[in-house]
Amino acid sequence: MDALTDMGEESRRAPGEAPGLSDERCRSLLSELDGLKRAYDAVVLAHYYTRPEVQRAADYVGDSFALARLATTVPQRTLVIAGVSFMAESMKLLNPDKRVLVPDPSADCPMAHMVSRATVLEARERYGDDLAVVCYVNSTAEIKSWSDVCVTSSNAVRIVRGLSQHHVLFIPDEHLGRYVAQQVPEKHVILNDGRCPFHAQIGAREVRDLMRAHPNAPVLAHPECTSEVLELADVIGSTAEIIEAAQNSAAQEFIVVTMSGVQAELERRCAPGKKFHFTSSSRCPEMDKVTLGQVVACLRDGVGEVPMPAHADAAAATLDRMLALASNKG
Repeated sequence: MDALTDMGEESRRAPGEAPGLSDERCRSLLSELDGLKRAYDAVVLAHYYTRPEVQRAADYVGDSFALARLATTVPQRTLVIAGVSFMAESMKLLNPDKRVLVPDPSADCPMAHMVSRATVLEARERYGDDLAVVCYVNSTAEIKSWSDVCVTSSNAVRIVRGLSQHHVLFIPDEHLGRYVAQQVPEKHVILNDGRCPFHAQIGAREVRDLMRAHPNAPVLAHPECTSEVLELADVIGSTAEIIEAAQNSAAQEFIVVTMSGVQAELERRCAPGKKFHFTSSSRCPEMDKVTLGQVVACLRDGVGEVPMPAHADAAAATLDRMLALASNKG
């Protein structure tokens, strides 16, 4: 399941929360941003892992699947993508006639590069037409172009289960791939040597320590975490599914095992008084690069425009197929 938050005017104008960014400065930037969006027919889309004040500035906040799908439906001609570079590439691939801006072009996802062309070619040679190369959306356009279909953490299990091929090479994330393999045992899922370094560094020992300190708190974990961590989880799901689980649960505190940027949306969506405990290693330094000032500057100064990536047709086809398969309820 995906989730998307439409940030209404009242919510979006709440004071900034980032250390060093005063409420007055935040209000000034939000006011400037409103004028720039009108002038350039722009919409701001932000990932749940970005800074709280960036999420407050956004028109929509969501996970990667929800934002990718939304980008194909919004009427604005300029898309400002507050996130990392693979997200901006995907938005451009899905919207070739629109202007796509990324506030900090240096914000990257290390995992997005963690697969070699040789790995894909070797698997295709070995398994032939009975192989599907399934690419996590957290990947470069070039890597997508080597693949048959993209997936996100919210739809990977359903899409893999529905493929006609028996053999599945899952790239680039070995941890999400392993989780998918466990959920779809009828498939032969081949794993790649790649991972999100920030989810992978979250250790089972620290999660156990939090469980002892908060024995009534369910553990909500993202499938990019290691199998040792996932074994401790009460709920395993995408960022959107983690938010929904906390929102619908009667529990009053939760151990959340993913990037702590999601705390802003958890607190916004959940009843007052619910508490969220994160591990000490739960920041995404790449998402943290994106600031509210950069969101404003990319529109004001016309910087950070995303060109159409190389291999565009083949890469876009994998995203189009993802959206088609994910919308098929049969």
